[in-house]
Amino acid sequence: MPGSDCAQGSAKTGLMSYTSTEKILEKLISFPTVSRDSNLELIAYIERYLSDLGISSILTKNDENTKANLYAKLGPDISGGVMLSGHTDVVPIDGQNWNVEPFSMSLAERKLFGRGTTDMKGFIASVLAMLPKAASASLTQPIHLAFSYDEEIGCVGVKRMIDMLQSAEDRPAFCIVGEPTEMKVGIGHKGKVGAICRCHGVEAHSALADKGLNAIYLATEMIEAIREIQEEVKQQSEHDFQYSVPYSTLHVGTIEGGTALNIVPKDCHFKFEIRNTSIDDPQSILDKVVQAARKVTEDYKKDFPNADVDIEVFNQYPALDTSAEEKVVILVQDLMETDEFIKLAFGTEGGLFQEKLNIPTVICGPGSMDQGHKPDEYIHRSELARCDHFLEKLLSKISKP
Repeated sequence: MPGSDCAQGSAKTGLMSYTSTEKILEKLISFPTVSRDSNLELIAYIERYLSDLGISSILTKNDENTKANLYAKLGPDISGGVMLSGHTDVVPIDGQNWNVEPFSMSLAERKLFGRGTTDMKGFIASVLAMLPKAASASLTQPIHLAFSYDEEIGCVGVKRMIDMLQSAEDRPAFCIVGEPTEMKVGIGHKGKVGAICRCHGVEAHSALADKGLNAIYLATEMIEAIREIQEEVKQQSEHDFQYSVPYSTLHVGTIEGGTALNIVPKDCHFKFEIRNTSIDDPQSILDKVVQAARKVTEDYKKDFPNADVDIEVFNQYPALDTSAEEKVVILVQDLMETDEFIKLAFGTEGGLFQEKLNIPTVICGPGSMDQGHKPDEYIHRSELARCDHFLEKLLSKISKP
């Protein structure tokens, strides 16, 4: 079958052979698809794999033609069906102390190690391993595949695929995003706004500091304002206790300013984010930050007309909030033999599918985000096996006997 060029696990470990899913995962891990780099080799591998099964693919690329989303459909040529979604990019290994080769999968203590094993090439491998059986089955509903780029930098790449699907007549009825949930049924996650605050002061010799306006001081006033807004949100907004942090949060992540110790700095900027529950409107929170910027500068304008603080949003994606009564939630719960659900601390592309395409979406995939983004990232073999079983049951559900 496609993917047979992957090395057997026994040859590498001396213990046992890899399953079909694990062989494919080993191949996927070998492509170092860090978000800053191209994913085209991995996409070409998947495209060939699908082609060998008689499944055609549609690619949507970035402006530089260095990255691509892959969309495919198999089964009856009708609307509806299920979309299985995953991102192909991974986070960097820079500055991390790995004890194993990050882009060469290895096995120890029934754990598969490598960058992306959990987040989230494990799910993609499980989907691909299921496709030979799906391609020969008599499907009653179509299966859609949606594999994206640049999810790790803010769900950026998938927007090109969504633009394409907005004009499609045969949209899927529901979506399963295979982010790591330990195969628990995720019905919600917070949205995110990423923004930069640029503070503009007036340069002066530090010996004549009162002749200038310190941009770093402007930034500290803005940061204090953001902390006050955070406290207001925490105290006054409605909480959703299905989240570990049950309210929307604001966070300053980086700051940069000044050129030399003896110069009153003219410029300073910092990046901050808002992670909002579906209860809160992120624009309302952002408006409070903009109002704080006006207030911070107005007192300085008389003496320093060029004083300014501006806010620019560079990325955002919406929260996901799927009703527990949605058919897709009940379906996935049934397949996983549970009546429970969770909401996730991290964001996914699911909010975009639901907001832009009106596709009810759940998050359910193998592995735990506790292992994601860390050195020596791993996934338990048992988690992949559970995902394989889940997809087999899903396939059986939408196939004729």
